[in-house]
Amino acid sequence: MTDLTLMTFAGDPATVLPSLALLSHRVRVLPMDAASLVKMPENTILFLDARDDLATAKTLCRLIHASGLSTPIVLVLTEGGFTVVNSQWGISDVVVSSASPAEVEARLRLVSERGNSVADTSAPTGAKIEGIDGQIRSGDLLVDTNGYTASLHGRPIDLAYKEFELLKYLVQHPGRVFTRAQLLQEVWGYDYYGGTRTVDVHIRRLRAKLGGEYEHLIGTVRNVGYRFDPPEGELQDDVARAQAIASLPDDIPADGE
Repeated sequence: MTDLTLMTFAGDPATVLPSLALLSHRVRVLPMDAASLVKMPENTILFLDARDDLATAKTLCRLIHASGLSTPIVLVLTEGGFTVVNSQWGISDVVVSSASPAEVEARLRLVSERGNSVADTSAPTGAKIEGIDGQIRSGDLLVDTNGYTASLHGRPIDLAYKEFELLKYLVQHPGRVFTRAQLLQEVWGYDYYGGTRTVDVHIRRLRAKLGGEYEHLIGTVRNVGYRFDPPEGELQDDVARAQAIASLPDDIPADGE
């Protein structure tokens, strides 16, 4: 069973891609707007209803990639929509709204199998990928996920367990915005019955322990939630390196080997 998200303006979501109702997948329905992006679960396949509004669908595709999300996108189209869509939309697949259950299932299977490679190429920059040793570096900040420690300039930060878990989760998803409810679910778990105010309290404590020079690493997105903002210089370095690699001839390996 796959977790699916359907974004649509349709009054009756079942009419967008009727075959979905005949398959045994969980389908979450959200409005087709930017605010819904922060409501999507982390591991989902997004069906975007582009039948009647290709412009909005294209804008959402761009927003998804600009936000650093690696969510696979499947556009639901009418026959006429195929003349407009191209690779620059950054989608994983397309499907006509009248597709049979067998075709939809096959496309889902192919998108899922390609999912790892899609996530690798579109992962947000700014934080160094967690290695075998469990260490994530972002500027002067080091988070050791195996040792449950964090340090700045080599000096340990005295963090409570949930403070560390919250920092680790944010650092692992640089640039991505999370609502308080999402952070509560991911860090505290489904069995936690406290309110989202708990997240605000822990964010405030985290910032205090990072100190005035580094508290900005945890950014606030007004009326939405929080995100980890990597140091600007590091982000620029990563972008420059990606551009340099992209400019290499196809017959020269990026690692120089």
